[in-house]
Amino acid sequence: MNSEEILKLLKSVEQGKLASQAAVERLKHMPFEDIDFAKVDHHRMLRQGYAEVVLGKGKTPAQVAEIVRAMIRHRESRQNILVTRADAKTHAAVKRVSRSAKYHPVSGVITIERSKEITGKGTILVVSAGTSDIPVAEEALLTARMMGNRAEHLYDVGVAGIHRLLEHRGMLADARVIICIAGMEGALPSVVGGLVAVPVIAVPTSTGYGASFGGVAALLGMLNSCASNVTVVNIDNGFGAACVASCINRL
Repeated sequence: MNSEEILKLLKSVEQGKLASQAAVERLKHMPFEDIDFAKVDHHRMLRQGYAEVVLGKGKTPAQVAEIVRAMIRHRESRQNILVTRADAKTHAAVKRVSRSAKYHPVSGVITIERSKEITGKGTILVVSAGTSDIPVAEEALLTARMMGNRAEHLYDVGVAGIHRLLEHRGMLADARVIICIAGMEGALPSVVGGLVAVPVIAVPTSTGYGASFGGVAALLGMLNSCASNVTVVNIDNGFGAACVASCINRL
């Protein structure tokens, strides 16, 4: 539930179109609904500007489906529903709750689109160094779109062939926020940061050989970037990068 929906509800009571008790019934699950194994945060949209996102990893398909059911049952909320780090079994369970649930196997994301409203002021551009980084990039791209942003992508433009990136300088210049995703030594965000005047959110990935240490080398490289407009999230955290980008894009 967002502020506009609450105002509509209060106006309905004020105008006599809705009984006070009925309004209480609609509001009784704010700020959260306790379903035993989870407390579903229906208040998240009002507080933070985007609905609660469900992390599928570590939950059973049935648990994820019940959380989604609680979110759909909250009739006043028409926010998009997003499940990250899911698999086909989890999607099958969620599909029984909502036929509009769509599974994106590359990223492991499940989306239920209930609103196409764009709240972001500009475009979020998701840039990945290599094809192996696309699963994390797709998680970021889908998250950004489900949070009400125009989001575009530019894949496989890493520093091993920097001319591939420079070919798209117009896209880089037009973006309001850039999410830059790279594994190996994690050099791409520094290059992108030096070309643009907007925030660059760097995402290290676990792509790489032995001495990459599962993304730690890329993480440390990005934290030591000489481009002053680069900030960094955790390894493989495309979702977190998109959340921050969405917050920036609403300002």
